[in-house]
Amino acid sequence: MDIKELFSEAIRLHASDLHLVVGYPPMLRVVGALAPVSGTTKLTPADTQALAEATFTAEERDLFLTNKEVDYSVAYGTNRFRANVYFQKGTVAADFRLIPDTIGSFAELNLPSIVNQFVKLRQGFILVTGPTGHGKSTTLASIIQEINKTRSVHVVTIEDPIEYVYPVGLSIISQREMHQDSHSWTVALRSVLREDPDVVLIGEMRDLETIQAAITIAETGHLVFATLHTNSAAQTIDRIVDVFPENQQIQVRLQLASVIEGVLSQRLIPSISGGRTLVSEIMTGTPAIRTTIRDGKSHLIDNIIQTSAELGMVSLETALATEVKNGKITQDAAMSYALRPEELARLLKGR
Repeated sequence: MDIKELFSEAIRLHASDLHLVVGYPPMLRVVGALAPVSGTTKLTPADTQALAEATFTAEERDLFLTNKEVDYSVAYGTNRFRANVYFQKGTVAADFRLIPDTIGSFAELNLPSIVNQFVKLRQGFILVTGPTGHGKSTTLASIIQEINKTRSVHVVTIEDPIEYVYPVGLSIISQREMHQDSHSWTVALRSVLREDPDVVLIGEMRDLETIQAAITIAETGHLVFATLHTNSAAQTIDRIVDVFPENQQIQVRLQLASVIEGVLSQRLIPSISGGRTLVSEIMTGTPAIRTTIRDGKSHLIDNIIQTSAELGMVSLETALATEVKNGKITQDAAMSYALRPEELARLLKGR
């Protein structure tokens, strides 16, 4: 099969990813599980190189050869793939992640109702976190599209690469892709304040510089959305603070406490009916949360979340238990994703 046929098969099966690795047939991840593409055989070094190169522009090929890996996006019909091509054991390998051709609504994605409040905010810092492949980009795209439909603002996104493309709505949406539209995250984030933004989306906070810039942009009166690869709200706060030198951490906690509006820590759980169900831990920027962050007592965040349901907060275990009780996911699946299995067992007892 050529790369177009493999893309078509990924789209047909609603796969999340297409993997090309020497010694294996082309593999698709469908509902979280990997399986070979029907009718294919093990790939050779020449196969993976040819398949990957068929998707490159000249600039992407040069970047790949220079850096030994490259992130970019590929358009295929009305669909797009987020690509990462890399070397492994001296041979070319690739992952192509399928980006749905439509942006799901809050209801379609099973997003918590709190996101309706996030959309209306004028300023603040909101993080969508979770493991790789658990829908963070999809959640953010849905939020940005809701802003696009309901507010007349300027949204600037900084992505590597651009994933979802937004239709014309009430807002102006400027989408900037690394390497194509800017040479560096640092420069792009510094420049964004000169671009008259109301809302800024940072595709991923990768290091101290991007985290620092995100907090500064939020401090200057903008609404900032970003992602982190963390497993819980408490871990998210720790990750942000710990990336800074020790002598700066008190100041960072003060800044973060003043701008944080919410953290969604999400998982996609295999559904009983097929597909996957989104489950989210929710932390909001209440006075108690802000004080806890400011005082460096992030270990108290889990307890605050568990006791603040009336303020819109939901622990991961409570969210998992709700979906089990609603018949959407199995108890075994919920247990495998719980951070505190004993707490989940308590919530499910006597259901």
